[in-house]
Amino acid sequence: MTETFTPRDAQQLRDVIAWAAADAVPLELLAGGSRRDIGHAVEARHAVDLSALAGIVSYEPEELVLVARPGTTMAEIDAALAARQQMLAFEPPDLGPLFGRPPGGGTLGGAIATGFAGPRRIKAGAARDHLLGFAAISGRGEAFKAGSKVVKNVTGYDLPKIFCGAFGTLGAMTEVTLKALPAPPKSRSVLIFGLDMAAATRAMAEALNSPFEVSGAALLPAAAAARSSVDLVRQSGASVTALRIEGTPASVAARCAGLRALLAGRGPDAELHTMRTRRLWSELRDVASLLPDPDKALWRLSIPPAAAPCVSAALDGERLFDWGGGLIWLAVPATGDADAARVRAAVAGAGGHATLLRAPAALRRAVPVFQPQPPPLARLSARVKAGFDPAHVLNRGRMLPGI
Repeated sequence: MTETFTPRDAQQLRDVIAWAAADAVPLELLAGGSRRDIGHAVEARHAVDLSALAGIVSYEPEELVLVARPGTTMAEIDAALAARQQMLAFEPPDLGPLFGRPPGGGTLGGAIATGFAGPRRIKAGAARDHLLGFAAISGRGEAFKAGSKVVKNVTGYDLPKIFCGAFGTLGAMTEVTLKALPAPPKSRSVLIFGLDMAAATRAMAEALNSPFEVSGAALLPAAAAARSSVDLVRQSGASVTALRIEGTPASVAARCAGLRALLAGRGPDAELHTMRTRRLWSELRDVASLLPDPDKALWRLSIPPAAAPCVSAALDGERLFDWGGGLIWLAVPATGDADAARVRAAVAGAGGHATLLRAPAALRRAVPVFQPQPPPLARLSARVKAGFDPAHVLNRGRMLPGI
């Protein structure tokens, strides 16, 4: 890579991409770099650093709408929202520490480009459900806008859904419009100790289907629980099934009592109050402290929650379960194919998909990082890519070699 361009505004960014498109020069898009090692290595001659396109453009707390540029750090956005008792409900994770980088370096552009959501996804939805609109420069060097500040916007194609999770392969965003939600004033977690995978899956399903509005359901096996910074979890010496309830103080207290009564007899239980609850779910959201070995390859499996015991039994390695069992983090030795054949077979049988989130570059070159698509879907994806970036100048190879 011979040069890094740092555009100061949308016009400069457009000029760089238009030049690259005209000469078919591949570019790597980046900002904070906390998620740079997710996906295949980018086949690029130059980099475009979007970190100067930063700052909150507008924030309307009464309308629950925030507009910011892609280089804005998530720390800045979280602080602005917290000052008005609001939040991004999809809980974007801070993945920098998974790749040996300091915490807090993630940007809004990276969060939307990768499209990952945290534990509250089971209640609040995915990142794409909170992306109202954006402005971007396509791989043709053309500026365009999609979506709006209106939540029920049904005009034209739903491009925000396509761009969220496209890993910067369709366009370079210059502004992002997000939906905010009120932050709950109180959080508690009901903990059940010692459940095996099957029993924990049943307990989480019963809790999620109850009237108690559970906003997080996770299982920490004993090894992961022993690494938690929350003393009640760390000192348990057993697996910990965690169920989060949020809302007003009186409502949270009543719902926790009801949930504990519903699940009575499953095993010893306990309750965490707000500060320790927030710490626990931050650990579950970011994963790094609970699965800390940087030499291990890390898989992210998304499956039907009911299939979690069967899928887990088919795999070796250290694991962590979120989304009621629907999300499995699996750490395996970074040797051979990093168990890719077994992982793909297990998720295929369950009807899910798997991403090799962290692995050495050589391993990521040898193994499909993202779930291989059926041929009809692959052809459709190629047509979408060609429509926005026919010369494949943006993040070429990030998701598929040469594209």
